[in-house]
Amino acid sequence: MRIFTGIDELRAAAGSTLGVSDWVTVRQDQVDMFADATVDHQWIHVDRERAEQGPFGTTIAHGFLTLSLLPMLIAQVYRVDGVRMGLNYGLNRVRFTSPVPVGSQVRGNVELLEVSDVTGGVQVATKVTVEIAESERPALVAEWLTRQYV
Repeated sequence: MRIFTGIDELRAAAGSTLGVSDWVTVRQDQVDMFADATVDHQWIHVDRERAEQGPFGTTIAHGFLTLSLLPMLIAQVYRVDGVRMGLNYGLNRVRFTSPVPVGSQVRGNVELLEVSDVTGGVQVATKVTVEIAESERPALVAEWLTRQYV
């Protein structure tokens, strides 16, 4: 994990790769709970028998479930000390480039794109590529905006 001792140190790292998270296994119970939480019970996510006959040969994670893993994955890659709080600000671009079969392992590869001033702190733009173990194509690529307040 990369630990920044403050905003100035974070700003100096803009344009660099921060690292990768640990591999995390995407489990069917997670997919089922996400389906319940979002009321998205499409068969490709929750019906194992039907999904075996479908285009992916198994159930797959919701794209938004994969996206929702970003906070956990990034927390394994870096943190900023000396700030009062960090907030999710939004996403500039998200692309779901490959399905994530249940049972797959994923990890986040994080690049620090930009650190810009906002009132009371900075806005941080990161590019997060969620990689799938043993796959050439990533699951998703997102530009994620957070704000760090001092």
